[in-house]
Amino acid sequence: MNYSIIGAGNVGSALARQFARNGIATAIANTRGPDSIAALTQELGSTIKAVSLQEAVKADVVILAVPYLAHPSVAAAAPVWSGKIVIDAMNTYGVPPEVLKGRASSDIVAEAFPGAKVVKTFNQLPAKLLARDPVESGGHRVMFVSSDDEPAALSVAGLVERLGFAPIQLGSIAAGGDLLRKGGPLVLQNLIKQA
Repeated sequence: MNYSIIGAGNVGSALARQFARNGIATAIANTRGPDSIAALTQELGSTIKAVSLQEAVKADVVILAVPYLAHPSVAAAAPVWSGKIVIDAMNTYGVPPEVLKGRASSDIVAEAFPGAKVVKTFNQLPAKLLARDPVESGGHRVMFVSSDDEPAALSVAGLVERLGFAPIQLGSIAAGGDLLRKGGPLVLQNLIKQA
């Protein structure tokens, strides 16, 4: 499998650092073009390659690290999404409630990427914490994974683990969304799973 990160802001850069730290080759793109992220890719080394958006959407696994309202323009960059895994690492902070209409944001994302297997992860931690080494205090930082496609969830959980996190599967997107939407102790917490 090959990977791409779309978005080079705080979350996209944090994820690129995790891929680089673990020697996993990945592409990174944004809407401004590869030259705009050359400094980041030079800093992170040869495993992270800046590419165009059109090239990034060709990956087997595409990670959305863009502002939530930008995902339709990413979806429009590829004619076909069937067979791909799209990781929704976006949050809806600041998005008007009428945009979501009471629905899980990842369900709306799935409609924009027809045929793709959507998995929600990499979204519950602040970017600065997401960028840090996930090994802490003798354990691994927890990363929640939700999807309506169990094989895709298992595949992404494997990637999460390769990056050094402790994946915890929350089930379907609706179930995971309900759990995290409640606010409670799971959101924006540095939870560590002991080895």
